[in-house]
Amino acid sequence: MAEDIKSLDDLKSVVTGSAAVTEAPARREAQRDQHGRSYATGKRKDAVARVWVKAGSGKFLIRNNKGEYVDYTQYFARPVLQMILRQPFDVAGVAGQYDVMATVSGGGLSGQAGAVKHGISQALQLHEPSLRAALKAAGFLTRDSRVVERKKYGKAKARRSFQFSKR
Repeated sequence: MAEDIKSLDDLKSVVTGSAAVTEAPARREAQRDQHGRSYATGKRKDAVARVWVKAGSGKFLIRNNKGEYVDYTQYFARPVLQMILRQPFDVAGVAGQYDVMATVSGGGLSGQAGAVKHGISQALQLHEPSLRAALKAAGFLTRDSRVVERKKYGKAKARRSFQFSKR
């Protein structure tokens, strides 16, 4: 085969004639369970959220620390956190069309809201692959990898030293 290629045009004909180039890209399939739900895990800081999304009327339930499912406005009382949770639906243009059930653990409220937002975005694109482009362009499918730096020995915090004393 290497002997047959003597010029750049020969190389182009070999590359364009291969099966890998001529095949159409694989189309994404919706991933749903027997109940019509899509599942995804979202992460932010130390928080982890398990999120289930299914077509519905816009019901949004979060599991609290007592094991009960409560409305997201009750769990995330701050309006800023509620806005963060609604962002994936607003960007995709499907507000009020999906029911969400989420279980959150670890971290604080801000990290938990970010984790649920990440999980919703992942689950939405699994449920309806056509929404992937809008969610990806907004940056919602990328996990925010910033975490707190660990404390080092001999230091007061991660980088802060103890106060210097001359005497």
